[in-house]
Amino acid sequence: MRALMLASVASMLDQFNRENIALLERLGYQVDIACNFEEGNTSSEEQVMAFRKQMEEEGVETVQIPIPRNISAVGKIVKSYQMVKKLVEENQYDIVHCHSPIGGVITRLASRKQRKKGMKVIYTAHGFHFFTGAPKKNWIIFYTIEKILSRYTDVLITICHEDYERAKRKKLGRKIVYSPGIGIDVDSIKNLALKEDKRAELGLSSKDKIILSIGELNANKNHEVILRAIGSLKRTDVHYAICGKGELDQHLQKVAKEVGMEGRLHLLGFRTDAKEWLKTADIFAFPSFREGLPVSLMEAMAAGLPIVCSKIRGNVDLIQHKKGGYMGAPNNMAYFAKAIEQLLLKPELGKRMGAFNQDAIKAFDKAQVEKVVHQVYDWDV
Repeated sequence: MRALMLASVASMLDQFNRENIALLERLGYQVDIACNFEEGNTSSEEQVMAFRKQMEEEGVETVQIPIPRNISAVGKIVKSYQMVKKLVEENQYDIVHCHSPIGGVITRLASRKQRKKGMKVIYTAHGFHFFTGAPKKNWIIFYTIEKILSRYTDVLITICHEDYERAKRKKLGRKIVYSPGIGIDVDSIKNLALKEDKRAELGLSSKDKIILSIGELNANKNHEVILRAIGSLKRTDVHYAICGKGELDQHLQKVAKEVGMEGRLHLLGFRTDAKEWLKTADIFAFPSFREGLPVSLMEAMAAGLPIVCSKIRGNVDLIQHKKGGYMGAPNNMAYFAKAIEQLLLKPELGKRMGAFNQDAIKAFDKAQVEKVVHQVYDWDV
């Protein structure tokens, strides 16, 4: 038996699909992976190269496909479609499991002929671009595309309740499945021992407070609202650290200077030790405009942190307001400032919220997710 795992970029497979690859191998499949190893990755070039090398050493064949992350890159999309179509027809896969909006579109279109021969096509939606409150153009473009592709989707896996309910109502696949995210190892994060003093790396003392975010430095992640919220507190002992890279690094530094946070904004770049930073922080902030079911938020819960986040799809599946943290509108800087101040003034409250989160996140452990995905791979559709 042979299976293909495909995503737009390698970092998606590295960060979110290692467990799926391992599960397919345990079920007896020869696994190939296809993605863009060269461009668009959210992890470092070194990490991407290390991931590819490790996969190949474990017997997984890797294929470079120039899938873009921008829908306007028509030439690369056409070329990627041709390459994926050739790949699936030559290798006669039993299962193709695809991820990412553009990667999912390309794969399902390219697999039409092979589906007629019995190949099963699975698509995991990591957060539809059409959601409650989304711009009208998102519904016109992305919903229409997904509805058309539903006829070529044997199993659609959704990872948050809003997407699951909508996919069922709109019949966006032959079989619609809910999975509690992509799964995290709750116990390993909860019991993680620090390898080094992260505060010393930033020149901070034990008295300094660290608000931590994890995510790309882009407009959707909305780090600026937390930066301005912290600046408004006028406290010199509060620092904002962000694990992630992206095009807004210079902009965020400019804002930091503007709001009196210069020297207290720490852009850490892509980090392989992000979980250790979770164990170092006092509060986790996650103010995104759009998410599916965010892994970094799940990991912050497992680390026992109180949460300050946006009240949006996905986040509401994870956080119980005033029990595990505080949730507000993404643009409500004043609310985030008040929530952060409350947690800084009442450390015992933060500890109680962190303990609540560690208990709540058990339902999203990787063992629970594996049960769902195992059944998907075994289903006769």
